[in-house]
Order: sequence, then structure tokens, then C-alpha cells
Amino acid sequence: MLYLAQIQKKGYLGKAGLRLLASQKSEHVWTLEPEQDIILSTDAAAYSEDLLVLVEFSSSHQVASIREATDWVLELVQKYLSYGITPAFLQQETERAEQWRQSLTLQSQELERRTLELEARREQIQDLEEDLKRQKKELELLTDQAKLQSQELDQRMQDNESRQT
Repeated sequence: MLYLAQIQKKGYLGKAGLRLLASQKSEHVWTLEPEQDIILSTDAAAYSEDLLVLVEFSSSHQVASIREATDWVLELVQKYLSYGITPAFLQQETERAEQWRQSLTLQSQELERRTLELEARREQIQDLEEDLKRQKKELELLTDQAKLQSQELDQRMQDNESRQT
């Protein structure tokens, strides 16, 4: 794991150590380290006091490598700070992204509501269509019955007329 540390020297014997300041969680995410004791390291003795360094530890918590952080810090300044990317700017962008996310969530919910309404209306229309088909069939049956009755009446009237003559 990679850490940003500061070289600390103690006492007259010049024992050197590392005060861990921050640790890398992912490529662009770092977290501040809580106050810790100084980690003694013979590798740190080669650097001047208060110098910022990048330290990589092995899986057995031994110092794997130490390098000056000057180039790394300058790269950060060039990448982010020279373009005005400040913590305040990042906070604003985070808030803007959150507002956008909330807006999209509301739009999605509204779309879902409208979809449900349309589905309910579609079902109502289908029910009405089925009712109309049923009523049409009933009307056709009644029309057919009326035609039959009309034919029967016509036949009876003809029969009556033929009997009277």
C-alpha cells in the first residue's frame, strides 16, 4: 500500500522514522491517516528531516520503497490545481452530480407513474372494446330476432289476407 509520509528524525543519534500522513485507497482516492507514532526505518535516514516521501510497504509491513514526493506533488498541482480544481470546486461538482442524480431519479419515478397510468388506460380501453364487441353481438342477435319476427308477422299477414280473400 502506498503512503504519503514525512521524514522525522529523533534525538542526537539521528534515528529516522516516518510519520504517515495519508494512504492511497484507489488510483485517485486518498485518506488522511490518524495521528500515529513514528515508524522507525533505516531507509528513512537517507532523507532530510520534514521531507515528504511516498512510501510503499510490503505485505509484511516492511518498507518496500521510499521516494521523494516532490515530483508527485508537482504533478498533482499541474493536473488539478492549475486548472482551478480546488476542494471547493470538487464539493460543488459533487453536489451538482447529486442534484442531477436526484433529478434523474424523480424523472424516472414520474416516467414509471405515467407508464402505469398508460397501462391502466390501455386495459380500460381493452375492456371497453370487449364490451362493445359483446354489445354488438347482442345487437346483431336482437336484429336477427327482430328480422325473424318481422318475417313471421309478414307471413301471418299474408296468410290472413289469403284467408280473407
